[in-house]
Amino acid sequence: KTKNHPEPSKMLKELPKKGLVMLTYLLNSLIRLNFWPECFKTSLIKMIPKPGKDSNLISSYRPIALLSIISKIFEKLILQEINKNSNLFPDHQFGFRKRHSTIQQCHRLVDEINKTFEEKNFCSAAFLDVSQAFDKVWHEGLLKKIASTLPSNYLKFFKSYLENRKFVVKIGQDCSDSCHINAGVPQGSVLAPFLYLLYTSDIPTLTSSTIATFADDIAILAVARDAKLASCRLQTHLNLIERWAETWKIKINDSKSQHITFTLNKESCPPVTFYNNQIPECKSIKYLGMHLDRKLTWKPHIVAKIKQINLKLKELHWLLNRKSKLSLENKVLLYKTIIIPVWSYGIELWGCASKSNTAMIQRTQSKILRILTNAPWYVTNRTIHTDLGISFIQDVIKSRSINHHNKLTEHPNPTLAPLLTNSGSRRLKRTWPSNLIDS
Repeated sequence: KTKNHPEPSKMLKELPKKGLVMLTYLLNSLIRLNFWPECFKTSLIKMIPKPGKDSNLISSYRPIALLSIISKIFEKLILQEINKNSNLFPDHQFGFRKRHSTIQQCHRLVDEINKTFEEKNFCSAAFLDVSQAFDKVWHEGLLKKIASTLPSNYLKFFKSYLENRKFVVKIGQDCSDSCHINAGVPQGSVLAPFLYLLYTSDIPTLTSSTIATFADDIAILAVARDAKLASCRLQTHLNLIERWAETWKIKINDSKSQHITFTLNKESCPPVTFYNNQIPECKSIKYLGMHLDRKLTWKPHIVAKIKQINLKLKELHWLLNRKSKLSLENKVLLYKTIIIPVWSYGIELWGCASKSNTAMIQRTQSKILRILTNAPWYVTNRTIHTDLGISFIQDVIKSRSINHHNKLTEHPNPTLAPLLTNSGSRRLKRTWPSNLIDS
């Protein structure tokens, strides 16, 4: 892609061998001198309006930072060189890492919750919201962590990389004056996610609780036989994170963070606090796109997905309705590319829901396919699915679960190994994700 950058960049694809040699020489010189050019430090900010928001409010726009494509190429090569070092990040961090996904991280939580139910325990869980995580990184603190983590030559390089950063806002053909950036990792840069993960890699952990992080999404689970003890263990971990956040100038938004009790009992775990403020209680939590309710029934997640599907269907009605002149082939293509990803995300986990709940998604799909084909009442759903080459929900659950299981089998992260164990007899007749491959 070359169109979303501040300078003409199509020429890079057409560069002769001599030009590539010069770029290589330039990159090697930057690494040798531990220097980052000033021309690579200014980002062009474009304001993208958020749909359905008041255009007169600044908060109704999403800033998108555009950087020099040459600088991004250089950053990618530098990142590849850094990644040759040993693993720099903790095993609980799944964000921006190869072969790590949101579903795998959510599976860790689901497995912990299922064990809680099986052992008649209480799971007190906190989901923390980090305010402006990437924009508020303390440069001095980041450089300290770089000095203690990476080889010595990288300290000078990243000091040059971070200092004297600027941005310019462009609206239409008009540009603002340049403004200096004194904190945060450069938005839109290749190295920004790496620097953020490095900055937060020493977040406190405890053996008495489980932590799951995906970039700036933090979940902490504490399990115990007694509800009070579970929250006590969680509070101990939160206190450590509170002190850590204060030390490194990381702002945790306690009002947007959430606390939930996962249990099959009627009793709930006592509330927990952060910055001496009680974290709001909830009956269902949304983490990495998955809705986790107190008893892990998956019904809130499925209901939310059906609402999302109906909104998409409403937007596409003029293309998918019976009177549309669009060909059936293109209608099916729209369904596969726009609507199926809505409900299929996380199916490796929510496929554990009861048949009555998964049937809600199947009914929704069958209804949509009938609209696409304008099929008469006597044509069966199986015939429609077969003719269109669309799989039934249960078939998708099994195929995706097998694929998910195969990825876990070969995964290098040790925190995922317990997800593969499937103990024979259980107290509860609940379906676990590991059971779906046999369904």
